[in-house]
Amino acid sequence: MTVKIDYDIPKIGFISLGCPKASSDTEKMLSQIKAEGYEIANNYKDSELVIVNTCGFIDSAVEESLDAISEALDENGKVIVTGCLGERKEVIEARFDNLLAITGSESYKEVMAAVHLHVPKPNNPYIDLIPAQGIRLTPKHYAYIKISEGCNHKCTFCIIPSMRGKLISRPIGDIMQEAENLVKSGVSELIIISQDTSAYGVDVKYRPGFWNGRPIKTDLYSLAKSLSELGVWVRFHYVYPYPNVDRLIELMASGLILPYIDVPFQHANPQILKSMKRPANAENNLERINGWRSICPDLIIRSTFIVGFPGETEEQFNDLLDFLHLAQLDRVGCFTYSDVDGATANVLNNQVPEDVKRGRLDRFMTVQNEISKKKLINKIGSVQTVLVDEVNGKFAKARSYANAPEIDGNIFLENPEGLEVGDMLDVKIKHSEDYDLYAGPN
Repeated sequence: MTVKIDYDIPKIGFISLGCPKASSDTEKMLSQIKAEGYEIANNYKDSELVIVNTCGFIDSAVEESLDAISEALDENGKVIVTGCLGERKEVIEARFDNLLAITGSESYKEVMAAVHLHVPKPNNPYIDLIPAQGIRLTPKHYAYIKISEGCNHKCTFCIIPSMRGKLISRPIGDIMQEAENLVKSGVSELIIISQDTSAYGVDVKYRPGFWNGRPIKTDLYSLAKSLSELGVWVRFHYVYPYPNVDRLIELMASGLILPYIDVPFQHANPQILKSMKRPANAENNLERINGWRSICPDLIIRSTFIVGFPGETEEQFNDLLDFLHLAQLDRVGCFTYSDVDGATANVLNNQVPEDVKRGRLDRFMTVQNEISKKKLINKIGSVQTVLVDEVNGKFAKARSYANAPEIDGNIFLENPEGLEVGDMLDVKIKHSEDYDLYAGPN
């Protein structure tokens, strides 16, 4: 005899905006919602309420977040706002007066309290528990792991410390347990993120934590070495160029973690870096880059830069172009400076006109485009181990260790029959374009 139990499980809608760090927060909230018995809705109509995880880093992100809140209110009517923009409550309240709740970043308990208030927690013993790896927004074969929250720097163009507070490192045992669960679930690549990855452990004075019964020092090197034991690709993002990073490069040279590092240099002129209140200068950065490459010749370096920062002269911009020529970075992103509400750079003198900013951005990317093309041409004929991200009729889209998902170029594979997302294989590079490579089977 089969007993049918009719049970209407309440559904929660979710909108996630912003960077991978925000996505990591979303995954934690989704996991908690699922763990408490709620279902996740994929449309407004079926949602009892909608949670919007916002971004507030730059003005365009603020507008995108406000538009998402407005849409959720129009389509559903019951909305909880959380995330970075939630730290600036007055901005949201100036536009909306009918939200269920407004919470800040990493406010998991406050979000769940608001959910419980408006949609009572289900009580059903037949609901399955969520998997150990939790609910994820990324594909099955890679995942982001956030190792800390907040930042101790006071960069004049940034408001992250005011939104997310000072550095708080996660216990290393918790990080390792999350990583282990992800690997057991089939993840082949772990991408380590934070606001300042190099500073991991500073706030707790590097005190030891425990994983599988053994002590591990809470610092970047020990974390990287422990993650390397899991037998998957490990990639590090948002790494400030501190001296302690040299030991990380040594692990890359030994083949224990991917020889890829994402370092936000932001500029190269000493006066601009000082005005930005960045924790490094261009001369040291060039020395460090050369030192890293002497330790690990296969190292791939990605960075981001800002052009048109207040007071940036033509000569100072040319210093940045000179730096690009000398550094020969592998992957580069660039943005024009824009005011961020609450950032101290807003009041600096000599704001750069928008047309000058756009012109400098074009010139910057022209230089980097030539560097990228030459580097990729040198890959033709080489054999690369790749991880497949997507398969369609004509090509499979894949990446080597030199490409991070979503932000770098791709390797397109011919004749993808039989390939599946998450497959790892060796291919021979046949052709290159400005930022992408094309390959066939090895």
